[in-house]
Amino acid sequence: MNTHILLIDDDPVQRRLLRHAVERIGHVAHIAENGKQGLEALARHGDKIGIIILDLMMPEMNGIAFLNAMRDQGIDTPVIVQTGQGGIETVVMAMRAGAFDFVVKPVSPERIGSAITNALKVDRSGAARSPSKARSGAIRFGDIVAVSPSMTRVMDLARRAAQSDIPVVLEGESGVGKEMVARAIQSGSDRANKPFITVNCGAIPNNLVESILFGHEKGAFTGATEKHAGKFVEADGGTLFLDEIGELPLDVQVKLLRAIQHGEIETIGARRTQKVDVRLISATNKDLIAAVKAGEFREDLYYRLNVFPITIPALRRRKEDIPVLARAFVERFAATQKLDHVPELTPPAMALLTAFDWPGNIRQLENTIFRAIVLAQGPQLDIEDFTQIAAQIPGYISADGESIFSGIRDVVQVPSLSAADMPGAYAEFSSDSPARFDERPVARNHAASHAVNSGNSSENISCLGPDGGVRTIAAVEEELIRFALRFYRGQMSEVARRLGIGRSTLYRKLKDYGIDPDDPLKHQVLEDAGI
Repeated sequence: MNTHILLIDDDPVQRRLLRHAVERIGHVAHIAENGKQGLEALARHGDKIGIIILDLMMPEMNGIAFLNAMRDQGIDTPVIVQTGQGGIETVVMAMRAGAFDFVVKPVSPERIGSAITNALKVDRSGAARSPSKARSGAIRFGDIVAVSPSMTRVMDLARRAAQSDIPVVLEGESGVGKEMVARAIQSGSDRANKPFITVNCGAIPNNLVESILFGHEKGAFTGATEKHAGKFVEADGGTLFLDEIGELPLDVQVKLLRAIQHGEIETIGARRTQKVDVRLISATNKDLIAAVKAGEFREDLYYRLNVFPITIPALRRRKEDIPVLARAFVERFAATQKLDHVPELTPPAMALLTAFDWPGNIRQLENTIFRAIVLAQGPQLDIEDFTQIAAQIPGYISADGESIFSGIRDVVQVPSLSAADMPGAYAEFSSDSPARFDERPVARNHAASHAVNSGNSSENISCLGPDGGVRTIAAVEEELIRFALRFYRGQMSEVARRLGIGRSTLYRKLKDYGIDPDDPLKHQVLEDAGI
């Protein structure tokens, strides 16, 4: 869903960069040059603004004064603050004044996107408004919607983990629901009524990780005027959830190991250690074994944490869960949007959702359903309500040879192929079994159509050139990169991950081949046309 985001920064260059980053991920940007203009913008557009990105150091009215003014006016819009200094005191002050998150300049578009996503998620659920609300809205095992055998196994392991204080590591891609499982473990344990504190280790600057986790005494930092307890102290008696544990700096890993081994922490600037009683649940989307071999993660800490690993499969690996998840999201968002009725997902729409691979996993499915509910105009949700997904998904052919996208050919160009032309590329439907799809990509542009018409679907990259000889490795690699950019809609991190290369390597190859990531077929279309 498009969100209106207010950007408040006195630096015109930074405003331009932020605006580009926000608009590139599909949101609407509003601009203000200082806190005073920001308050005026809120007065004009307050009912639209969903998130505020705020610089702390500005003339006329700085960020802290702006946050205080928001609090006085009773405005609870999530605020992501920017700081160029990265000092713990400034960050703590901003968080106390009501900031939801912070980023340290210079900030990457990916980090801004991550912060926006987290703010939207928490704002929708209200889970982070106050400790009392977070506890009252606890997630239990029964609240997790899953029917697939793989998730049934996950739930069984999680229930067993809840019966003790054994350290748990939740493994899986972003968006698969690791935090939900962690909260369910907490709710099913003896610590159910105790604090549940979350820390995203990948979102904290390295110079602040130790202080945020373990706290600091007065005077521990230059200019520090008060004590900061730290997340371990906040979680005392309850559960500490360390998300993206693989991103912790090595020096902090040493202190974390001591906290696990001896149940005590070393607060920065303190003369003595402090005892804490914390149940630790960690999560990662990285291969920790590979990180250990690469020297990026301590082996002794790995074995301390990885006592009870639980791997949560990606949504594309458990497609049985998609229909029940989709219906659950429809019911929830219909209620939150106060609709008179719960829209019904039509069979073609359900087939479309089930066929998609969901690279963003459950989070992406949730947002897709939310958008469809907001825009719904009738008693049903059909394919036309999911055109964004339809534009990305590889095509598949029904048993009668008709594409399920036939109703939206203006959105997705589907070649006229029969089931005989593409053996096995059809969906079988029966009354007693779920739909099964053997997916084949569709031609969504000139180059892809050219590939289909020449006998090579966009799923296959030809090994032979026009002269009948074997193509060069460079030519095949270039075509594969162009296809991946198109398939994953320019999401560079996902493209690099799927191709098995680093982002820096991907950018270098884009430069070498002259590929525009915003228009990956630019030169290829000219080549296909013989220009």
